[in-house]
Amino acid sequence: QVQLRESGPGLVKPSQTLSLTCTVSGGSITTDWYYWMWIRQPPGKGLEWIGYLAYSGSTYYSPSLKSRTSISRDTSKNQFTLQLSSVTPEDTAVYYCARAVFSRTWGTFEPWDYWGQGTQVTVSS
Repeated sequence: QVQLRESGPGLVKPSQTLSLTCTVSGGSITTDWYYWMWIRQPPGKGLEWIGYLAYSGSTYYSPSLKSRTSISRDTSKNQFTLQLSSVTPEDTAVYYCARAVFSRTWGTFEPWDYWGQGTQVTVSS
């Protein structure tokens, strides 16, 4: 059974860098065709995709957040980390990590099958 767990500070000051780690158990983040997502949900709003880390180590970010986003990994710990710089109160949200599998048959992602429980991050001075 694959499990994902987000961890990191719950409070970040404006202009600082938000850093969250997703620890994966029950499966390797380097398994072919697995993609590891970061998503967030601001209060009262819908889900917003932030970016992903591919099994190969490549990354891709939402154009709206690309200039402030970095996703990296530690394969020895089976973890991947989100860094979001220059945060403002608008970055306050519940942050999730999730797994997606790319279907070579259909050329698209299958429904994301495993999610972390989410972690609240508040940006405030």
